[in-house]
Amino acid sequence: MKTDITSELKIGLSILFKNKYFYICLALFILSLLANSAAQTYLYSLQKEGQTLPVLSDLILDNIPYYNISWLYDALTIASFLLFLFYVCKNSKYDEVPFYLFIFSLFYFLRSIFIVLTPIGNPADFFGTNGPFKGFARYELGVYPSGHTGFAFLYFILSNGKIRILLGLIVLLVILSLFLSRGHYSIDILSGMLFAYAIYSFGKKHFKKR
Repeated sequence: MKTDITSELKIGLSILFKNKYFYICLALFILSLLANSAAQTYLYSLQKEGQTLPVLSDLILDNIPYYNISWLYDALTIASFLLFLFYVCKNSKYDEVPFYLFIFSLFYFLRSIFIVLTPIGNPADFFGTNGPFKGFARYELGVYPSGHTGFAFLYFILSNGKIRILLGLIVLLVILSLFLSRGHYSIDILSGMLFAYAIYSFGKKHFKKR
């Protein structure tokens, strides 16, 4: 059984590595990560120059208790990625990987644009992620839309079966932990899911067949 799984993995990866769109979309994904990092670096430079990014009021955050559990949404994001990776391997979705990378790239590119267009400071009581991954970013700046929520939701809508149920549960836990730890404003969290679904729908309609 183990040999069969290993053989399927080798076959799947060999097919993937022969797909030119895999390399194109991988390059796009790397560029999108760099764009997101550049946008956050720009916001950091604004703060370093003395500019103050506005802190906004929030109907939900202003009326719920604060808990220092920012490490949780990082852990949940990692768990959702690993679970989605398991889904891809288990269901031999290797031919879908270029499409996944393309969708992820679009999300990061759009996020890097939006967080620069309207620079907003982190919510009140947010003092940085206390987990080991520091929000996966050099600078924890840029709030709209939420990358944690957006990617967790993308994994959810790109999957099927029992794993999709688990990923849906993780999405809810990510949202809850972001609210309680003041990781994002309400609009960031909700728009993260809207952005993710819009990007998925756009990509599926115009690019998936290619």
